[in-house]
Amino acid sequence: MKSKIKVVPKEYLFPFILITSLFALWGFANDITNPMVAAFKTVMEISNAKAAMVQFAFYGGYATMAIPAALVIKRYSYKVGIIVGLTLYATGALLFYPAAQFEVFGFFLVSLYILTFGLAFLETTANPYILSMGPEETATRRLNLAQSFNPMGSIFGMFIASNVILAALESDKRDSAGNLIFETLSASEKAGIRAHDLAVIRDPYVMLGFFVILMLAIIALSKMPKRAKADHSIRTKDTFKRLAKNVKYREGVLAQVFYVGAQIMCWTFIIQYADNLGIPKAEAQRYNIIAMAIFIGSRFVSTFLMKYLNARFMLTIFAVGGMLTTTGVILIEGMTGLYLLIATSAFMSLMFPTIYGIALEGLGEDSTLGAAGLVMAIVGGALMPPLQGLLIDQGTIAWLPAVNFSFVLPFICFVAIAIYGYRTMKIHA
Repeated sequence: MKSKIKVVPKEYLFPFILITSLFALWGFANDITNPMVAAFKTVMEISNAKAAMVQFAFYGGYATMAIPAALVIKRYSYKVGIIVGLTLYATGALLFYPAAQFEVFGFFLVSLYILTFGLAFLETTANPYILSMGPEETATRRLNLAQSFNPMGSIFGMFIASNVILAALESDKRDSAGNLIFETLSASEKAGIRAHDLAVIRDPYVMLGFFVILMLAIIALSKMPKRAKADHSIRTKDTFKRLAKNVKYREGVLAQVFYVGAQIMCWTFIIQYADNLGIPKAEAQRYNIIAMAIFIGSRFVSTFLMKYLNARFMLTIFAVGGMLTTTGVILIEGMTGLYLLIATSAFMSLMFPTIYGIALEGLGEDSTLGAAGLVMAIVGGALMPPLQGLLIDQGTIAWLPAVNFSFVLPFICFVAIAIYGYRTMKIHA
């Protein structure tokens, strides 16, 4: 009788758990940061487009550091890559302290940029590391399982953002008519509130920095598996040529750009969508938490279903589902549109690890730099939110509130993902 292939072999169980904990750690950073777009908009009195530079800095760090991270990992080891990543992560988080002291928005952006240098190292390392911890037949399921813990960190980050940061912001207090009191205050009164609110934003990041240092110490002292038959020589030119000729991989990178863009837009601007309905930021963030809970549940369900259904087929169907819900978000005003925006998270749940796993299949030693390309694709989260912010700043487009119309951008992203899923079934199978 043929033995059942384990998703995670026993000998890899401890390192799998340890590396999987990092998925939650960068999920926390992602989703404590998304609501800061709305927070900085009010506190610093800037436009939606300028506030969305938070996402440009945050996800731009991935594009900057993904290939250098891959070269370090290729030359040394996965463990070295993780240690460098955690060091940069902690540095960026701790820089929030002087940023709040100087009260300069650009300083916060630099801090986030450095923080995501670390996240680029971690994601470039952890994803292929998880894929390597067992047989190739179960690699996509194994990555989906590890990625299931990413939204657990995300939902905790959302909880802290809602209950520790947004709820404590003095600049978001409203009068009985629902108008911001902050906008009516004198310059000196605003200065006092701004100092208070920037300290509120600062403190969770500083505490996060110290926690990351603790994780760094644990991993540095732990014995981690090495790559089997690892080739540490760096021949980037040859690798890039092979990757460029691989159509399935090349299209996978593009699909990942669109996916990350859709995810960040849906989760960043859920607060603006709710704000257009008169819902305060702290309460609106709770809807984001519900969306993340749906995302987590759907991730576990979809990982289970992959035992019976083809991952490429599921990617296509889920992308079509995302197209349907975002159509409703665009065309339907009121709470129904908000509920459809929340429901979109169910369809996004399997996309990142599934695109990742499909694109890296069969790359062998090229997978390290291949992983870097897929991490660079996270730049979609840097480019698209500012564009959506520009649309929202228009107030009204055609007959629709601009915040509704702006979700045409995630809709386009889901169309691109559906095309990739279909092509991987019919052409790249």
